[in-house]
Amino acid sequence: MKFLLSVILIALLSAGAELFLPWWSVAVVSFLVAVFVRPVSGRAFMAGFMGVSVFWLVAAIMRDAANEHILSGKMAVLFHLPNYAVFIAVTVLIGGLVGGLGAWAGAVIRPKADNL
Repeated sequence: MKFLLSVILIALLSAGAELFLPWWSVAVVSFLVAVFVRPVSGRAFMAGFMGVSVFWLVAAIMRDAANEHILSGKMAVLFHLPNYAVFIAVTVLIGGLVGGLGAWAGAVIRPKADNL
C-alpha cells in the first residue's frame, strides 16, 4: 500500500512542481515523499523511478503528439538515435533515475524507527 501511495504521490506532486520549478524538482519531490511515507530503501527507489517515469512518459507523449513528433525526431537525429520513440524512452529513463535516486536518498537519510 505504501508503494502505490508513494508512486501516485510522486507522480502527482512532480506534475505540480514542474509547472513552477525546474526539471530537477522531481528529485526533491521524490526525496520528500520518501521521507514522509517511509518506505524501505529498495522500494523507495522503485517508487521514485516509477512515479517520475510515468509522469515524464505521459508529459512527453502529450507534448510530442501536439507537434507531430517534429522536435523529438530532430533531437533523436542530434543524439544519433534511430527514431523519436527511442529518444522518448531515454528521456523517461533519465527522469526515472533522477526520481529513483531522490527517493532512495530520502529513504536512507531518515532515522530507523528502532533507533528512536
